Amino acid sequence: MAVQPIIVTPDLDRVQAFYSQVLGAVEVLRHPAEGPVFFKTLKIGDGELGLVIQETDVSLPARIVLSIDVEDVDAALTLVEAAGGRVRGPANDMPWGQRVAHVFDPDGNPVNLTQKI
Repeated sequence: MAVQPIIVTPDLDRVQAFYSQVLGAVEVLRHPAEGPVFFKTLKIGDGELGLVIQETDVSLPARIVLSIDVEDVDAALTLVEAAGGRVRGPANDMPWGQRVAHVFDPDGNPVNLTQKI
């Protein structure tokens, strides 16, 4: 069994570029294979993230947070704004053994960049 989070976005290319630039996401599936694409699967490490194009109000508050383990939180954090995202603040070491940075992707979806320490 596996769980695949899927982001609904009005701008598929912009959101895909963010996850590719910040996290090294690689497109592994698109549907349809030819013509205007409405769904993509991105591979990030051992996990997958779906993207579906749909008109949506990105000003509404998100109700889910993506938590993505990265090799170096501080290095990933430097890539966020150039990729169209927004940084909420500096990375912090947490008492449960993770370094965490809170960011937003270009649509305003919250993303936690985490690193084991």
